Amino acid sequence: MRTTPSGPRPLAAGWCLALAGAVCAAGQAAAQSAAPGVPAPAAAADAGRPPVSPADVAFMTGMILHHRQALLMAGWAPGHGAGSSVRELCDRIVVSQRDEIAAMARWLREHHQPVPDTTTPTAYGAAAMGGMAGMDQPAAMPGMLTDAQLARLDAARGPAFDLLFLTFMIQHHEGALTMVQQLVGTAGAAQDGLVFQFASDVNADQSAEIDRMRRMLAVMSLGN
Repeated sequence: MRTTPSGPRPLAAGWCLALAGAVCAAGQAAAQSAAPGVPAPAAAADAGRPPVSPADVAFMTGMILHHRQALLMAGWAPGHGAGSSVRELCDRIVVSQRDEIAAMARWLREHHQPVPDTTTPTAYGAAAMGGMAGMDQPAAMPGMLTDAQLARLDAARGPAFDLLFLTFMIQHHEGALTMVQQLVGTAGAAQDGLVFQFASDVNADQSAEIDRMRRMLAVMSLGN
């Protein structure tokens, strides 16, 4: 989803500053020799990379779990009587966010970081997420549905499901935008090229989807 939202982008200045920092850091990293005690192949592979901050790792780790909850929600659409427009939206969410989870997991492994377990249902609830180390935020990640909200959505059918899904997914997406803002606002974060690009894509894509879902809700309200 690459449509550009009509609203202003308050993070534009942050992107420029982060990009400048990434370029500078990349040049410094390339000039550094391998650190003592680091195996030669790993040191050679890491030598040209900009430094990775704890906030980068926390963001990528947390966003995997954030995306997994979105996949859970979207995956309910076929069996919960969702309308055609909501099912189409859910299909797009499943495809895009599943690919993004794979990319984030690969980035974590390449940087010798653990990949979170998303195979159990308890991994999807807000209470199970905890705080993301390295980022200043509440215990539950922004936008995550509570267990009670998930239960309400799972119990809904037909138009009631559509209404709740759009309402809760807007909340969920807005939380992802907050996570991006927190990342960009953390000193030394988002200097890694892939982290910066992924955060930029999340900001653009999920802003566009929020606009789309709000329009869908408006159409539903006119039909009632």
